[in-house]
Amino acid sequence: MSTPTRRLTVAQALVQFLSVQYTERDGVRHRLIAGTWGIFGHGNVAGLGQALLEAGEDTMPFHQGRNEQAMVHAAVGYTRQLDRLSAQAVTTSIGPGATNLVTGAALATINRLPVLLLPGDYFATRAADPLLQQLEHPVEADLSVNDTLRPVSRYFDRVMRPEALIPAALNAMRVLADPVETGAVTLALPQDVQAEAYDWPEEFFADRVWHVRRPAADPFELAEAVEAIRAAERPVIVAGGGIHHSRAEDALKALVDATGIPVASTQAGKGSLRYDHPADLGGIGHTGTAVSDDIARTADLVIGVGTRYTDFTTASHTLFQNPAVRFVNLNITAFDAHKLAARTLVCDARAGLTALTEALADHRVNSAYEAEYREGKERWEQVVDTAFTAPDENAVPTQTQLLGALDAVVGDDDVVINAAGSLPGDLHKLWRARSPRQYHLEYGFSCMGYEIPAGIGVQQAAPDTPVWSLVGDGTYLMMPTEIVTAVQEGLPVNLVLIQNHGYASIGGLSESVGSERFGTAYRYRAADGTFSGAPLPVDLAANAASLGMDVLRAKTVRELREALATARASDRPTCVYVETDTATPTAPPAEAWWDVPVAETASRESAVQAREEYDRQVADRRRHL
Repeated sequence: MSTPTRRLTVAQALVQFLSVQYTERDGVRHRLIAGTWGIFGHGNVAGLGQALLEAGEDTMPFHQGRNEQAMVHAAVGYTRQLDRLSAQAVTTSIGPGATNLVTGAALATINRLPVLLLPGDYFATRAADPLLQQLEHPVEADLSVNDTLRPVSRYFDRVMRPEALIPAALNAMRVLADPVETGAVTLALPQDVQAEAYDWPEEFFADRVWHVRRPAADPFELAEAVEAIRAAERPVIVAGGGIHHSRAEDALKALVDATGIPVASTQAGKGSLRYDHPADLGGIGHTGTAVSDDIARTADLVIGVGTRYTDFTTASHTLFQNPAVRFVNLNITAFDAHKLAARTLVCDARAGLTALTEALADHRVNSAYEAEYREGKERWEQVVDTAFTAPDENAVPTQTQLLGALDAVVGDDDVVINAAGSLPGDLHKLWRARSPRQYHLEYGFSCMGYEIPAGIGVQQAAPDTPVWSLVGDGTYLMMPTEIVTAVQEGLPVNLVLIQNHGYASIGGLSESVGSERFGTAYRYRAADGTFSGAPLPVDLAANAASLGMDVLRAKTVRELREALATARASDRPTCVYVETDTATPTAPPAEAWWDVPVAETASRESAVQAREEYDRQVADRRRHL
């Protein structure tokens, strides 16, 4: 008996295949590839472009982008909001369209977030060779610009023949749905192959469900972890993004309520506990709170849950200073679980936390320790109140007062998005996260330009949720293009645009390491050639308006609060534009160090002094073995 087949082009077959892929976790099914972003050129317009047109919106929703990198950011925002259970694809032409994907792919893979990349490629037959935008290499004829995506992809394949699509597509889905392996997945599609017809087995287009597993804790590893926790006098949990991906927030709360172990959060893990839980210490590390970092310095056991332990979290390995400190790492990825010479608990976050709660049913930390960190938390809340409060409602707001105004306006389920500049530090220290999805910081890659397209992706995933993209002028100038997409799609993303005339974060860092804010201000050149003249006469609010946004200008704290409330109530994309007071410091200083190497020899006094301070700080670094 012959096998039923369907004659389609490679691109048509891929679209049909993607439309019937699903994930399933805890008995709930989600569409794996929920839509496709695209910008068309000669490398994909007659292949995937024609296939998407023919399939129609019911089979594969299509989203029109303006920048290839931004399309990946939007897809990342979408999948993060949905806990990686549903993702989006991105198609581009060969050439600059494809290479523009690299930054977005790196962001997705570093943050362990799934996105499917479908760039066009050179002719597999070499019938047209070299074609427009084809990279030629004298000793590697099979090389193309898409090979730049290999190191930033979790899976890469170039589909050189129609029948090769079947294993390539199946492997792509396997990786996208795998909680350990997931990240950017690239299927490079030669443009002639995209348009080539083939008789596909009908079974290729049957519904396929990819189970997202929750591996349980190994009994031996669990027993070791329980033993370490019972023996500890000053344990602390470091909550990472894996808690959110696993939807393990309730399991974390159950463990904390039962044991009294306090929780400090990474940027990705913030919101794992509500800010007002008595055991929530806030952010940890270089941008952490005073109470969190004080507890971390004296902890004798650090329990990492779903964290990668980046340098900001560990304060460049200067934070955990107790001579007796040891680590237990609960992580679904063995690579991360083994960091800091830890005892490992390689399992799903929710499954592992539940198992720990059951095994520690009769255990609780000392009451004096609880009283200590609760008092520290109360002191820090007073710091937050001071930073958020503006003594004069008619004054120009500082950046932290802007956050205070936003805090007063947002609801518990609003989503606040940021990625780069000085805002991540202020948000990590000060923001009072009220729900698991409210705090959306991309700090694995800290990519300028992420916030606006990510806001679109989040809005697509949660259409009834108010979304706030917070950007400074530097980030805005990097990638405002997807404002047009938000307007086109009628997505009421709120943009808070802060004008501070330059790279505020790097300016402050530059000053601290002796580089005197060189090259960080947006100003005219002065007579001596430096960028120290008058601020540039740019009007970013007018730019946002020209792209179709409603724009509200706020000059005072009162006007800011009113503008934020108006934006939240609007059903259109709205920009709140504010020029902040950068002369009045209101942000708390860093509570832990971060290693940015300083010139070992220099003639300028600022660099000499900065090196002396660097040498003092780096002396506290230790390797945990």
